Amino acid sequence: MARSALLNVMVQAALKAGKSLSRDFGEVQNLQVSVKGPGDFVSQADFKAEKIVHDELMKARPTYGFMGEESAEEKGTDGAHRWIVDPLDGTTNFLHGIPQFAVSIALERNGEVVAGVIFNPATDELFTAEKGGGAFMNDRRIRVAARRVLSDCVIGSGVPHLGRGNHGKYLVELRHVMGEVAGIRRFGAAALDLAYVAAGRLDGFWESGLSPWDVAAGLILIREAGGFVSDMKGTTDIFGSGDVVAGNELIHKALVDVANRPVPTR
Repeated sequence: MARSALLNVMVQAALKAGKSLSRDFGEVQNLQVSVKGPGDFVSQADFKAEKIVHDELMKARPTYGFMGEESAEEKGTDGAHRWIVDPLDGTTNFLHGIPQFAVSIALERNGEVVAGVIFNPATDELFTAEKGGGAFMNDRRIRVAARRVLSDCVIGSGVPHLGRGNHGKYLVELRHVMGEVAGIRRFGAAALDLAYVAAGRLDGFWESGLSPWDVAAGLILIREAGGFVSDMKGTTDIFGSGDVVAGNELIHKALVDVANRPVPTR
């Protein structure tokens, strides 16, 4: 596949940060048995990965804005472009030695995400997409799954945890969705979940309480893989709402409808 100069910059930044995370991930296993635990170590791994990505991207395009999970937003002088970065999506997985985490990098132009990269260094899977250029995993073209009814589908979701999200609202959504599908999966890294929808591994996905860096790269991957993505109301205000629902055209619509059913009375 041919990549633009900008996408090549994003890929190199993700691979470099991924190499750093891989080294640190190896150390996490050793720290699991310590009294203090690996928490502080993982926080430093996260900051280090973001610095690597930041430096690589800003070296290539110093006028672009930069939004990262671990640092204050930089507006940039360009006015039209912004990098949106999660240097370690799936931090809790990483912390516990679970190899389901990723570096996520997106490029936004005039408010629209036009390129995205998601890289899991533990599995060496690299997902890339550019507007109008299709979506790929390790240079192989990917497409969303073609299943047409929820009863045949495996759906991914993010489960709210201690101190995060509306647990009652989610349990209502879960009750509705779980009664309609073949299975529900919770992998713990939203960027990879969205990449899995783009690759057809998951038929759909929904989650609330997300930040732009959690979903930005996944949005362009799904759209370029032929899928549909919106917030829970079916609109495009994903960054504003923090909600995301994704799938092919039919499954996306069905998920929006089912997840928004009213609270059952019995």
